[in-house]
Amino acid sequence: MCQRIAQGTRWNKCGHFQRQFVKAIVDCNSRQCMKSYAHPPSCRQPTCFQTFGPDIERDVDNVDEYCFPCRAAQARAEGRPLT
Repeated sequence: MCQRIAQGTRWNKCGHFQRQFVKAIVDCNSRQCMKSYAHPPSCRQPTCFQTFGPDIERDVDNVDEYCFPCRAAQARAEGRPLT
């Protein structure tokens, strides 16, 4: 499967990655991947891959905190409003 090279923020306390943008696409050169230039344009096989593989994550910046969804989940679990 072809993959996207994504740049974004790494939240250090939870390890989550927040994509800011896709910088490039890595072509897998597979005839069975619809995202690849090697895939025949006339192919209509339903078994060909139709989505990208997992993103290749490149950290642009690191934040020494939990990401927003993790902070919200912690606040809900503790029964307090998110600040």
